[in-house]
Amino acid sequence: MKMTFYGQFVAGEDQESIRPLIQHNRAFGVGSILDYGVEEDLSPQEAEHKEMESCTSAVEREGSGTSKREKQYQAHRAFGDRRDGVISARTYFYANEAKCDSHMETFLRCIEASGRASDDGFSAIKLTALGRPQFLLQFSDVLTKWRRFFHQMAAEQGKAGLAAMDMKLEVAVLQESVAKMGIASRTEIESWFTAETLGVSGTLDLLDWSSLIDSRTELSKHLVVPNMQTGQLEPLLSQFTEEEELQMTRMLQRMDILAKKATEVGVRLMVDAEQTYFQPAISRLTLEMQRKFNIEKPLIFNTYQCYLKDAYDNVTLDVELARREGWCFGAKLVRGAYMAQERARAAEIGYEDPINPTYEATHAMYHRCLNYVLEELKHNAKAKVMVASHNEDTVRFTLRRMEELGLHPADRQVYFGQLLGMCDQISFPLGQAGFPVYKYVPYGPVMEVLPYLSRRALENSGVMKGAWRERQLLWQELKRRLRTGSLFHRPA
Repeated sequence: MKMTFYGQFVAGEDQESIRPLIQHNRAFGVGSILDYGVEEDLSPQEAEHKEMESCTSAVEREGSGTSKREKQYQAHRAFGDRRDGVISARTYFYANEAKCDSHMETFLRCIEASGRASDDGFSAIKLTALGRPQFLLQFSDVLTKWRRFFHQMAAEQGKAGLAAMDMKLEVAVLQESVAKMGIASRTEIESWFTAETLGVSGTLDLLDWSSLIDSRTELSKHLVVPNMQTGQLEPLLSQFTEEEELQMTRMLQRMDILAKKATEVGVRLMVDAEQTYFQPAISRLTLEMQRKFNIEKPLIFNTYQCYLKDAYDNVTLDVELARREGWCFGAKLVRGAYMAQERARAAEIGYEDPINPTYEATHAMYHRCLNYVLEELKHNAKAKVMVASHNEDTVRFTLRRMEELGLHPADRQVYFGQLLGMCDQISFPLGQAGFPVYKYVPYGPVMEVLPYLSRRALENSGVMKGAWRERQLLWQELKRRLRTGSLFHRPA
């Protein structure tokens, strides 16, 4: 394994043994994003059992209350094994709080090692490793309903179908609608919409609407959502036991510890994107970290999945929020790792497929989001983006737009990222040309990274065909040059 597949896609067994590879890559201008690649080797039945236990509240399990969450944000046994159909992302299953602490310690060691390896390093974390996923499901449900409530109000004002940043609602009309629902008294409603919080425009956009949650109470207390049938704000925390509320708090504390360690050792923290039923909460919690830690420079990077239909809205809203609040925007753009699973789940459970309809639509979405961020970088020297892509067209597009916008590689605003063992024909020429480029570097004992390697094998079946074709072309060219005697001469 070490001489073949493991040697291709995994850097070594521990932090000591991976140093030569890190130093070799650095000599060619390629940095490293360290990732301890060990995974639990669970059977599908074990994974399903853990998922159902950890995604269901005590109230739901005891049968003393039916879930008020939308079906997209409920646990479904048929999709309990989140590894199914996923070939390029690690999956964590919740066992207990001690296991979450162990994952946090692993992330801390990676952050420290990244700090020692370079003065411009990255480290990646997954929030499902840091706490009980039930909280992420419930919080995602709330955030989605709150956003949908805004869109319903927008439709009433004839603003349906506009881009998220173009939806501006008349505050007076909105106050009237909310008052009619009986959600709060007219005096309370008027106190939400003040010149201090909204300015004097008399209109309100989705960012203003989202900020209302913040201004009502602290993060852990504001989990309320309007029930469109009853017209009442329903508190989410009433569905938590004391232990579940503690688990939620511990998850936030672990995130804080990791961000503080990253600040201390000068490492940027990338928060990986996950399934759409977790992602609204993951993005919102990442945003809270950005508000706190991205003051002087972008230390926390959020990840945007461009295969999602709402990717552009997500990117533009967060860029605008960073502008308004004065913190530094940091993003990693990916296409996405869960497409087959997301499509199957949406079709089976019965909600709208969140994925773009075609490959071409995803390609266009990636470039649209990337172009928007690059335009922001031109006017904002503190904003940064990681172009995490193996697609040569995307890399060429990025280089062309950087040149057109006057974004110089030495400014280190645009980073490129690829997986170790893949697309070296992209990574190393970029590094040699002075562009900041990074390899995602997994490491760990051979037997314990086999789950990771099995996914790499599936993912690379198509890549290997391309590599074989490339080798054939090189061999043909070599034979031609030997025949013509031009092997040691540069072509004119």
